[in-house]
Amino acid sequence: MTFRELGARSDTLAGWLDFELGDNRAPIAVRGHKEPEMLVAFLGAVKSGRPYVPIDLSIPEQRAERIIHTSGATKVLNPSAIDALTHPAAMCRPRRRVEGSDPFYILFTSGSTGEPKGVVITLANLEHFVAWMLSEQRFVEGGEVFLNQAPFSFDLSVMDLYCSLATGGTLVSVTKEDIANLRDLYDIFRHRGITSWVSTPSFAAMCLIEKTFAQPMLPALRRFLFCGETLPNDVASALLDRFPEAEVWNTYGPTEATVATTSVRVTSDVLAKHSPLPVGAAMPGTQLYIRGEDGARMPDGERGEIIIAGPNVSPGYLHRPDLTGNAFFDSPDGHAYRTGDWGRERDGFFFFEGRMDSQVKVNGFRIELGDLEANLRALEGIADAVVLPVEKAGRIESLAAFIVETERSAGSDFERSARLKTRLGERLPTYMVPRKVIFRDSFPMTPNGKVDRRKLAEELAPTR
Repeated sequence: MTFRELGARSDTLAGWLDFELGDNRAPIAVRGHKEPEMLVAFLGAVKSGRPYVPIDLSIPEQRAERIIHTSGATKVLNPSAIDALTHPAAMCRPRRRVEGSDPFYILFTSGSTGEPKGVVITLANLEHFVAWMLSEQRFVEGGEVFLNQAPFSFDLSVMDLYCSLATGGTLVSVTKEDIANLRDLYDIFRHRGITSWVSTPSFAAMCLIEKTFAQPMLPALRRFLFCGETLPNDVASALLDRFPEAEVWNTYGPTEATVATTSVRVTSDVLAKHSPLPVGAAMPGTQLYIRGEDGARMPDGERGEIIIAGPNVSPGYLHRPDLTGNAFFDSPDGHAYRTGDWGRERDGFFFFEGRMDSQVKVNGFRIELGDLEANLRALEGIADAVVLPVEKAGRIESLAAFIVETERSAGSDFERSARLKTRLGERLPTYMVPRKVIFRDSFPMTPNGKVDRRKLAEELAPTR
């Protein structure tokens, strides 16, 4: 789809929405999977003064219906409906577009009660994020080809989508079918001229299993941009080795702060100095700080909760003043968000250290799963690690570690497991060492490109 076609068709859809809905500014739900028509709907909605709610087909029907109901969407558009609506001659011009503090999009994330909660992102939030990305990355106007790996219902996709639109670039979107067929996926990499890779670290780690995944496969690649998960040192190191002409960037940020808030270019010097890797420094105009249990800012090097304040912070959750009041507040640095993430600041960099709610209690000892995973990833030869609790009769009996090695170590699984536990025991107290170690060639991934912890947990079911 060309920019001319995208502009004309989204204008037509905007006029139709305004004609149909009048003064009703309720959100427009858009359900599909990577079709170009989804972009037509996104822009058509905001050109008509209405936010959009992206819903990928990977989201189960029942949950999709709950999202539509909770959002209060008055229209639900799918690619075929969008296609039919945007080919007639243009209708009346909409009376107003989304502006400033108006909601631009609403992304639904998991809630602790099991009910999805809608994060409202305004045009001003998005503008602040995109302006930072354009300034920092210095994209070539009209000359960038962005990889879109994440579905549009996952906020990582906002990075590639709006950076490509803002620079007149090209968006190459890989579908779940492409990802399931690696031969097709690598053909796309070889022939589409991708210059800016945007994905989760897990997706890149999966691609690294293929030995030919290197600069000759993506000769035009200029940068890797990662967000959504911890970037393991070994993954970053392998990418620097295989793609000597590309930069590797690590970023961090929750959906509530518009995709990403911090960044750092990972170089060989950064790798040599830090394990685990830092998530970088805050974007200009936004403040990050580490807060202790008493609400005071923690000194350099001390752990606490990561707080984000600034123009990229969401106004809150849609129709949920209770949740908004618990997570958001006004601070001297601007509208602020309590991330619920452990972190610390050291030497001018911020470090993410897992979720505060990922704490478990085993035999009376409190253990942070994120802390344990970070220590496992820091061991030489470990590409990635996930730690999950093993339950029996309703209580956590022990911990299990799922491990992906950079190269298969020698010996039986029992011998490999014993060696890993010994090495880990040199870093951590005995009570933190997982009882069970499971070696895998790779981790299953969710449609968003993150490690599918639920599937891994199913492997533990027979032992419960």
